[in-house]
Parts: sequence; structure tokens; C-alpha cells
Amino acid sequence: MKDFLRYLPHTEEEGLQMLETIGVKRIEDLFEIVPKEQRLSKPLDLPGPLSEPDLIRHLQGLRSPILSSFLGAGAYHHFIPAVISAMTSRSEFYTAYTPYQPEISQGTLQAIFEYQTLMCQLTGMEVSNASMYDGASALAEAVLMARRITKRRKVLLSGAVHPEYRRVVQTYVDPDQGEIALVPYNEDEGRTDEKALLDLLDGEVSAVVVQSPNFFGVVEDLHPIAQKVHEKGGLMIVGFSEAIAYGILKPPGAVGADIVAGEGQSLGIPLSFGGPYLGIFTTLEKFVRMMPGRLVGETLDLNGKRGFVLTLAAREQHIRRERATSNICTNEGLCALMATIFLSCLGREGLREVAVMNLSKAAYAKKVASEISGCRPVFSSPTFNEFVLRMDRDPREVLDRLKEKGILAGLFLGRFYPELDHHLLVTVTEMNTKEEIDRWAETLERALR
Repeated sequence: MKDFLRYLPHTEEEGLQMLETIGVKRIEDLFEIVPKEQRLSKPLDLPGPLSEPDLIRHLQGLRSPILSSFLGAGAYHHFIPAVISAMTSRSEFYTAYTPYQPEISQGTLQAIFEYQTLMCQLTGMEVSNASMYDGASALAEAVLMARRITKRRKVLLSGAVHPEYRRVVQTYVDPDQGEIALVPYNEDEGRTDEKALLDLLDGEVSAVVVQSPNFFGVVEDLHPIAQKVHEKGGLMIVGFSEAIAYGILKPPGAVGADIVAGEGQSLGIPLSFGGPYLGIFTTLEKFVRMMPGRLVGETLDLNGKRGFVLTLAAREQHIRRERATSNICTNEGLCALMATIFLSCLGREGLREVAVMNLSKAAYAKKVASEISGCRPVFSSPTFNEFVLRMDRDPREVLDRLKEKGILAGLFLGRFYPELDHHLLVTVTEMNTKEEIDRWAETLERALR
């Protein structure tokens, strides 16, 4: 009987009560009218059940061939549970306007408040804003915030930070009002060169900006850098483009970060020609009045009931433009809601499981690639779900050959780093099956012959 009821929300006792009501003892008695020779006497010869992502992949494959993608570099192909689209497409969220009137916007405000709570837990920080445009603009705002706090003009920016993030930072910072010095990366390790950083670090530096995992997928050793920065009175800014990594990595707040700014696209937000994305921004409570962006706070109404409001709005909205902490005066509310639902569905253990899958699959891909003649991994430091390969042949030719076979094999790094003109950045997520990785490696080997 349990086999018949496993998809129904009734207990065994309720099932027995229903059978008694209609006058039969067993559920099998309902099918006595069907001749025994016509009944199924053994399980159907069918494959086992599929998980939601595997089922979607199977159905998409029936419709048309699926490209195997090993692209990342700030835009990641992760699985998005169907519940996210179902909930965010509800009109009260999808078409909601800025919650200026808290008495009629409690749902939107609470959703943002929960988002802020989750971002603090994810990054190990004390306060989060309501979100920003994307990771690049969030990082640029972090640099401006550090300059406001320290009253210093010089910023040290790691060369291993996403190149497009660096360009946005340089756009935001007026060259007449501040200096941005680029710290090179270590060519053997793929990490920020600590010796070069210490040579540049002095009492004029407002902040040091390091991304972890960095653009090459390498996990930075943040704690010693943060210690040196704080000794000089500067602030430590940690950026990121792959939020899933913090499912297993120690959060930036635990290793000395003062401001954390990065991209939340990995948290349930689909890839769509570059946006819309989600800028995550968290910091320490003592800096909250210097923080850019909107902030939702918890309060009590006239009846003593819990409520939520936009708070500390004078920092950027009810103030002269030139005195504001920023001029964004908005947030990515719908994308923030997607991230909130995503993290709530997965939970702490679920996020860790996804992160471990990314780590292990990327490690497997790196291992099989290292056995291919004509290419090799180049950096010795630990990586998360991305790694760099050096090719003996022109990587652009290799990419074209694999694309003909339905494989997007990676990103040509010479586009951003002239010295890496024979290198590919390869990304592997939980969406890449072992069969896909093996096919990628086999096709790559043939392309390098």
C-alpha cells in the first residue's frame, strides 16, 4: 500500500480510513475488476528517477543539441531551481516599485531585509546594503567608501582582480583626486604578489583591493595581506565574482576584510547577455553611515509589532548630491530576491554541497587536462572552479576547433593579459557532467595534435 501512496500527502492511517469508508479492506481490491493477466506483476524496465537539473538537461537535449560550456570569468552557469522563477514572477514582487511607503510595502521590505541577513552570513560581515547594480560597480563603490573613511587618496588594486572590474574602478575614481596603483600577480602562483604589494604599501594607502577566488580561479591568502594593510591604517577590500565559493571557503569577514563587494549572479540569477546582475556589498557596522546604497532596517510600529523600513536614507537620497555616499538611490530588488530564495532553498549544507561539486569537478578537469600533450595548468596555488591552461598552439585556433564540436572550451586570456597570449581560463561547475569533461578533454587533445 505504501508504494501506491508515496506521491500522495496522506498518512497510512488516513488511507485505511478512506478504504473503510468505501467498504474495501485493501487498495488492491479496487482493481479486482482488472484481469490478473493484464496487471503489472513486476516493476517496469525503466531507468531510475532523475534530479531536477538532470531532467531539464534530458528534455533540452531531446529538443536540440546542447553546447557544452566551460566559460566563466564572472558569469557562471549554475543550476537554478524552478521555485525561483515561480516565486519571483509573482506580480507583488515582479512589478513592485520602490517601497517608499512602508505601510503598504512590508513584503518587499522584509524580502530585502532577509537578503541583507543572508549576505552578512555568506560574507562573514556585520551589515549589508539592499544590493547594487553588479559586482564591478559594487567594488568601485567600495573603493570610494574607503577613501571617505580614511581621508586618503591612494588605492592598491591587485592585477588578479577581474580586468573589467578594474576598468570600472578606474572609471569611478577621478584621476585628479586619487591614485590607483596596480599590484602584479605572482606568475608562478597566480596570486597577488605580496612582496610587490608590501613595496607599494605605505601610510598614504586608503585601501588594498584583492579578489578571492581571483580572476584566475586562485584562492588568495587574505589574512596576512589584511594584517599588513591594517598596520598601515588602511582598509582591506575583498572582491569576488563567484559567490558559490563561500559555501566552503572561509568568509572574508573571518580573515580581516573591512569591506566585501562582489557579484551575486551565481545565486540563482540566469545568464542573459550580461545582465541584470546583483552587486553584493557588506561591511562592518562601524562604517554603516559611510556605506553606499539603500538599507532596510527592522523596527516596531505604533502597536509594537515588528516592521521594516528604509533607514539611514539621508546618506544618499535626502542630501546634496556632492555630499551623498553614492548616487545609486536604487537597488537590484528582483535579483536580490532570486538570491534570497536560492540560498533559502539550499541552506548552509546545500550551498556547501554545490561548492564541493564545483571544486571536485574542476579538480578532475584539471587532472585530465594535465595528462594531455600540448597543454598544462600553470599556477601552483589552490583553485576553486576555474583554472588556467597554457597551450602550445594558438588558443584561439583551439577554441574554434572545439566550438565546431559543440564545446565552448574556455576564455582566451590574451584578451585581457598580453603576457598570457597562449592561455585559456577554464570553468567547471556542477552543470558539467563527467561525460562532458571527458569529451572536452578528448576533443582538446585532438585539437592540439
